[in-house]
Amino acid sequence: MLGGLLPAGTEVCELFADPDDVTSVLYPEEAALVAGAVDKRRREFAAVRLCARTALARLGVAPAPILPGERGAPGWPDGIVGSMTHCDGYRGAVVARRASVVSIGVDAEPDGPLPEGIEESVMLPEERATLARLAAHRPDVSWDRLMFSAKESVYKAWFPLTGRWLDFSECVIDFDADRGTLTGTLLVPGPVVDGERLGRFSGRWGVRGGAQGQGHVATVVAVTPR
Repeated sequence: MLGGLLPAGTEVCELFADPDDVTSVLYPEEAALVAGAVDKRRREFAAVRLCARTALARLGVAPAPILPGERGAPGWPDGIVGSMTHCDGYRGAVVARRASVVSIGVDAEPDGPLPEGIEESVMLPEERATLARLAAHRPDVSWDRLMFSAKESVYKAWFPLTGRWLDFSECVIDFDADRGTLTGTLLVPGPVVDGERLGRFSGRWGVRGGAQGQGHVATVVAVTPR
């Protein structure tokens, strides 16, 4: 699902079903973090790390624990950037060497409308107007879910560069429905990358259909060397 959305220099691994023994892949220090969690949480925590270690191996990086740091951001090996995502029926991880990609955020969501009340809490008025325009042009896409996903991906790319929270109201998302691209325009000062202050993030989006309506939407936001 993510492969066609990623910039050059990245490696990706995805799962659409968990191996039966997926929790066995956890290192002791990882397992300790979810020891008291329900089975669903333990399995998704393990499966997305299985994806991450598989993608890292494709870069030639030795396996190691991937522990959450500040605000839950994954702790990657030195010189590596990456992002992980999971939802019902999907787990995925993307990694790259920092020389190729400065920061990256990925997010996948079930392909369907957002739960009631979420749209009002995460979207700005201009974004809700954008949703109405896009829905008229491409009614086959769950634009509200895709908007939420894009905001998640922007945050995942933003945080490693700033170490700061980015509120939903501090970035305006827009989509190009025909080209499959997205932009996130910051309403707060952006990070400085290679001497240039970023005012926006850019990325791509996609939709993958599934049996019995079990499809997914996904977004990727990447910052590459200037």
